[in-house]
Amino acid sequence: MDWEEEQYNKPFDWKVWAKVLPFFKPYRGLLVRLCILIALVAGGDGLLPLIQKYAIDHFIVPRTTQGVWPLVAACALVFALAAFCIIRFVWLSMRIELFFARDLRSALFRHLQTLSLDYYNTTPVGYLIARVMSDTERIGEVIAWGAGDVLWGLAYLVMVTAVMLAMNWRLALVVIVMFPLIALCTMWFQSRMLRYNRHARHVNSLLTGAFNEGVIGARTSKTLVIEDVNDGNFRSLSGKMKTAAIRAASISALYMPVVSFFGVLAVAIILVYGSGLVSIGQLPLGTLSAMISYGMGVFEPIQNLARTFTGVVATQANIERITALAETKPLITDRRDVIERYGDSFTPKRENWEKLEGHVTFEDVTFRYHDGNRDVLEHFNLDVPAGQTVAIVGDTGAGKSTLVNLVCRFLEPTGGRILIDGKDIRDRSMLWLHSNIGYVLQSPHLFSGTIRDNIRYGRPDASDEDIKKAASLVCADAVIAKLEQGLDTDVGEGGDLLSTGEKQLISFARAVIADPRIFVLDEATSSIDTQTERLIQNAISNILVGRTSFIVAHRLSTIRMADQILVVQGGEIIEQGTHDGLLAADGYYAHLYRKQFEM
Repeated sequence: MDWEEEQYNKPFDWKVWAKVLPFFKPYRGLLVRLCILIALVAGGDGLLPLIQKYAIDHFIVPRTTQGVWPLVAACALVFALAAFCIIRFVWLSMRIELFFARDLRSALFRHLQTLSLDYYNTTPVGYLIARVMSDTERIGEVIAWGAGDVLWGLAYLVMVTAVMLAMNWRLALVVIVMFPLIALCTMWFQSRMLRYNRHARHVNSLLTGAFNEGVIGARTSKTLVIEDVNDGNFRSLSGKMKTAAIRAASISALYMPVVSFFGVLAVAIILVYGSGLVSIGQLPLGTLSAMISYGMGVFEPIQNLARTFTGVVATQANIERITALAETKPLITDRRDVIERYGDSFTPKRENWEKLEGHVTFEDVTFRYHDGNRDVLEHFNLDVPAGQTVAIVGDTGAGKSTLVNLVCRFLEPTGGRILIDGKDIRDRSMLWLHSNIGYVLQSPHLFSGTIRDNIRYGRPDASDEDIKKAASLVCADAVIAKLEQGLDTDVGEGGDLLSTGEKQLISFARAVIADPRIFVLDEATSSIDTQTERLIQNAISNILVGRTSFIVAHRLSTIRMADQILVVQGGEIIEQGTHDGLLAADGYYAHLYRKQFEM
């Protein structure tokens, strides 16, 4: 799918960069030491032409070596100090880069945990991976190393400019006059570099998403025999990435020679004009040599600044991407007063949590997806006493999953309200509610690790005895016992090393170990074999006792024991009753039931 990324057209803006600067606060001490080291390195670099000038004027021109050893010692000291400072600079920059990227990556991942499910339904996984992983790494690299280059360049330029003006202001002006020319050149290039690099990052995001989908969907691709189609799509995106990267690299590569040209021009003028002054005795040879060295050397920091600026310009696109993610607001949030009383996902105040009984009431509930143009539910009413099991059946798109997602507060009503134990669902925290809900999906997701680890996800403090009890309760113990390593069996990425039925049983155990008061089974038995279905039917009869339960099912054989069966069409309940009662009514449910068993 060609997912269109937001397009950023703002010019270079320090306000964009300021959004990531707070992540440097914990490392202010490192930054101060980095600045001191950079100043020392710049000072050492600035002293070398002066040492050269002294050597020419006192040893080369007079043709003597008397007193040369103190100069040699001074040079050795300067080089040793510079080497020490550079080693420490590299060490500090690496620490800042790694720590900054770690903190930024952690903050983004933490923020992702707060976003609503609809965000994940509409945002490709590859796009998020590109932002959280490669974008943060790029920002940390440019800021940590670029800051050192900028500080060194500025310190060196200030020092050298002052020294050149003191030695010969006329020759110094030849170099200084090049600065505004370079500034104008930089302004011309920066807009183009920013545009090309933004486009390159956009294509890179699409390429990452395509790769991720290609790997995750490998099994489907092989069964559909569309490897050539996937290969063609990936090659097309790779070609676009190559083109975008070449354009971005070309404009950056052109920038450097242009800056170098001004440096060569300045040195040529100094050499011609200064040689004339030396020949008539108005300028010492050592001073000319130092001026040439400064003239050649002064453009190295300018080139570094230009190179750093190129990286900074390119990286602004990365910052725009991650700040867009960081500033994405979840559609469903708790009110401030609710958070103050109950806490949030990261700082829960469990001591204030009331016990949940499980009485669920829909009062005139209307719901429409934020990007939809019609109501999925309209003026929907339902009362489910605590401990009852409600089965929901109906055609695809009738609103079955919407109902249970509203109960779980993965969605919020457009109109009306939902009550749990007589209190509006929005008056208590989502974490309180989610901690009391066990949700089993049609396609369960297992996390990388062992079966033991996955069951424990439902309750991190669970003991091995608790895990075995949960597995036994959902009839998963017999299946687990057949595996060579039992609970220590590795499930693979996403649980791919287990069968669908085994994954489903593990997900049941994971849900039940948390002892939820509300259970939601969303097509939980539609993708499993008959034998596993019998196991799950036995499990359901055990785990739903005393719990309020919502079962969304296509297999009507799985819902005979439900206290209520709702037949939903177009967001409305068209039939309601027990299994036997609905069969006796000989309506739509009876028609569906007979049709399934005739097949």
